[in-house]
Amino acid sequence: MSDLFRIRLATTADAETIAWHRARMFQDMGEVTPNLFETFRAKSRDRLHDALARGEYVGWLASPENDSNIVVGAGVHLQRTLPHPLSRSALAEGRHGVIVNVFTEPEGRRRGVAEMLLRRIIEWSRAERLDRLVLHASEEGRALYERLGFVTSNEMRLADD
Repeated sequence: MSDLFRIRLATTADAETIAWHRARMFQDMGEVTPNLFETFRAKSRDRLHDALARGEYVGWLASPENDSNIVVGAGVHLQRTLPHPLSRSALAEGRHGVIVNVFTEPEGRRRGVAEMLLRRIIEWSRAERLDRLVLHASEEGRALYERLGFVTSNEMRLADD
Protein backbone atom coordinates (compact mmCIF):
# COMPACT_ATOMS: atom_id res chain seq x y z
CA MET A 1 0.00 0.00 0.00
CA SER A 2 2.91 2.39 0.76
CA ASP A 3 3.92 2.45 -2.91
CA LEU A 4 0.91 4.71 -3.52
CA PHE A 5 2.68 7.56 -1.74
CA ARG A 6 5.15 10.12 -3.04
CA ILE A 7 8.09 11.08 -0.79
CA ARG A 8 10.03 14.32 -1.07
CA LEU A 9 12.50 16.37 0.94
CA ALA A 10 11.09 19.21 3.00
CA THR A 11 11.83 22.85 2.20
CA THR A 12 11.49 26.00 4.27
CA ALA A 13 8.01 26.37 2.76
CA ASP A 14 7.03 23.17 4.63
CA ALA A 15 7.80 24.55 8.11
CA GLU A 16 4.10 25.19 8.74
CA THR A 17 3.11 21.59 7.92
CA ILE A 18 5.97 20.10 9.94
CA ALA A 19 5.10 22.31 12.91
CA TRP A 20 1.46 21.15 12.67
CA HIS A 21 2.63 17.52 12.69
CA ARG A 22 4.96 18.22 15.64
CA ALA A 23 2.21 19.85 17.68
CA ARG A 24 -0.26 17.08 16.82
CA MET A 25 2.30 14.42 17.76
CA PHE A 26 2.85 15.89 21.22
CA GLN A 27 -0.89 16.49 21.61
CA ASP A 28 -1.59 12.82 20.79
CA MET A 29 0.94 11.80 23.45
CA GLY A 30 -0.84 14.04 25.98
CA GLU A 31 2.13 16.39 26.37
CA VAL A 32 0.63 19.54 24.80
CA THR A 33 -2.63 20.79 26.24
CA PRO A 34 -5.18 22.60 24.07
CA ASN A 35 -4.33 25.97 25.63
CA LEU A 36 -0.64 25.58 24.62
CA PHE A 37 -1.18 23.97 21.23
CA GLU A 38 -1.16 27.11 19.07
CA THR A 39 1.79 28.73 20.85
CA PHE A 40 3.78 25.50 20.59
CA ARG A 41 2.92 25.14 16.89
CA ALA A 42 3.94 28.73 16.11
CA LYS A 43 7.24 28.50 18.02
CA SER A 44 8.00 25.18 16.33
CA ARG A 45 7.23 26.67 12.90
CA ASP A 46 9.65 29.54 13.40
CA ARG A 47 12.45 27.31 14.70
CA LEU A 48 11.88 24.72 11.96
CA HIS A 49 11.98 27.39 9.25
CA ASP A 50 15.37 28.58 10.53
CA ALA A 51 16.73 25.04 10.97
CA LEU A 52 15.64 24.04 7.46
CA ALA A 53 17.25 27.17 6.01
CA ARG A 54 20.54 26.47 7.83
CA GLY A 55 20.57 22.75 6.97
CA GLU A 56 20.28 21.76 10.64
CA TYR A 57 17.01 19.95 9.98
CA VAL A 58 16.39 17.58 7.10
CA GLY A 59 12.83 16.39 6.67
CA TRP A 60 10.95 13.94 4.49
CA LEU A 61 7.26 14.28 3.67
CA ALA A 62 4.86 11.82 2.07
CA SER A 63 1.60 12.44 0.27
CA PRO A 64 -0.72 10.17 -1.72
CA GLU A 65 0.27 10.08 -5.39
CA ASN A 66 -3.06 11.59 -6.43
CA ASP A 67 -3.15 14.26 -3.70
CA SER A 68 -0.80 17.01 -2.54
CA ASN A 69 -1.85 16.80 1.14
CA ILE A 70 1.07 15.77 3.33
CA VAL A 71 -0.06 12.88 5.53
CA VAL A 72 3.25 11.57 6.89
CA GLY A 73 6.41 13.35 7.93
CA ALA A 74 9.67 12.68 9.74
CA GLY A 75 12.93 14.52 10.10
CA VAL A 76 16.44 14.58 11.46
CA HIS A 77 17.76 17.35 13.67
CA LEU A 78 21.49 17.46 13.04
CA GLN A 79 23.75 18.18 15.98
CA ARG A 80 27.49 18.70 16.18
CA THR A 81 29.12 17.34 19.29
CA LEU A 82 32.68 16.91 20.40
CA PRO A 83 34.60 14.00 18.88
CA HIS A 84 34.23 10.87 21.01
CA PRO A 85 35.26 7.22 20.99
CA LEU A 86 33.10 5.10 18.71
CA SER A 87 34.88 1.91 19.67
CA ARG A 88 38.30 1.01 21.06
CA SER A 89 39.81 1.53 17.61
CA ALA A 90 37.72 4.32 16.09
CA LEU A 91 36.77 7.90 16.83
CA ALA A 92 33.52 9.62 15.96
CA GLU A 93 33.67 13.04 14.35
CA GLY A 94 30.75 14.31 16.43
CA ARG A 95 28.00 14.34 13.80
CA HIS A 96 24.78 13.18 15.42
CA GLY A 97 21.25 12.99 14.13
CA VAL A 98 18.12 12.96 16.24
CA ILE A 99 15.01 11.64 14.51
CA VAL A 100 12.09 13.89 15.37
CA ASN A 101 8.60 14.80 14.21
CA VAL A 102 7.56 11.32 13.11
CA PHE A 103 3.84 11.81 12.59
CA THR A 104 1.11 10.29 10.45
CA GLU A 105 -2.30 11.86 9.95
CA PRO A 106 -5.09 9.40 10.86
CA GLU A 107 -5.98 8.69 7.20
CA GLY A 108 -2.40 7.55 6.47
CA ARG A 109 -1.86 5.29 9.47
CA ARG A 110 -1.15 1.55 9.31
CA ARG A 111 -0.13 1.74 5.64
CA GLY A 112 3.65 1.39 6.05
CA VAL A 113 4.49 4.96 5.07
CA ALA A 114 6.16 5.99 8.34
CA GLU A 115 8.33 2.88 8.09
CA MET A 116 9.22 3.82 4.52
CA LEU A 117 10.26 7.33 5.67
CA LEU A 118 12.31 5.92 8.54
CA ARG A 119 14.10 3.52 6.19
CA ARG A 120 14.88 6.51 3.96
CA ILE A 121 16.27 8.39 6.98
CA ILE A 122 18.45 5.43 7.98
CA GLU A 123 19.85 5.13 4.44
CA TRP A 124 20.45 8.89 4.30
CA SER A 125 22.22 8.92 7.71
CA ARG A 126 24.55 6.15 6.56
CA ALA A 127 25.31 7.97 3.31
CA GLU A 128 25.98 11.16 5.32
CA ARG A 129 28.22 9.14 7.66
CA LEU A 130 26.53 10.32 10.83
CA ASP A 131 28.22 8.94 13.94
CA ARG A 132 24.97 8.38 15.78
CA LEU A 133 21.27 8.28 14.97
CA VAL A 134 18.91 8.37 17.94
CA LEU A 135 15.26 8.99 18.70
CA HIS A 136 12.87 9.14 21.62
CA ALA A 137 10.14 6.57 21.11
CA SER A 138 6.52 6.93 22.08
CA GLU A 139 4.85 3.75 23.28
CA GLU A 140 2.94 3.56 19.99
CA GLY A 141 6.09 3.87 17.87
CA ARG A 142 8.41 1.62 19.89
CA ALA A 143 7.66 -1.62 18.00
CA LEU A 144 8.36 0.02 14.63
CA TYR A 145 11.67 1.46 15.82
CA GLU A 146 12.78 -1.85 17.32
CA ARG A 147 11.86 -3.63 14.07
CA LEU A 148 14.14 -1.18 12.23
CA GLY A 149 17.08 -1.94 14.54
CA PHE A 150 16.88 0.75 17.22
CA VAL A 151 17.78 -0.43 20.71
CA THR A 152 17.37 1.02 24.18
CA SER A 153 20.52 2.85 25.27
CA ASN A 154 22.03 4.03 28.51
CA GLU A 155 20.99 7.66 28.03
CA MET A 156 19.77 9.44 31.13
CA ARG A 157 18.27 12.88 31.56
CA LEU A 158 17.78 15.22 34.47
CA ALA A 159 14.28 14.79 35.86
CA ASP A 160 11.94 17.76 35.76
CA ASP A 161 11.18 19.33 39.11
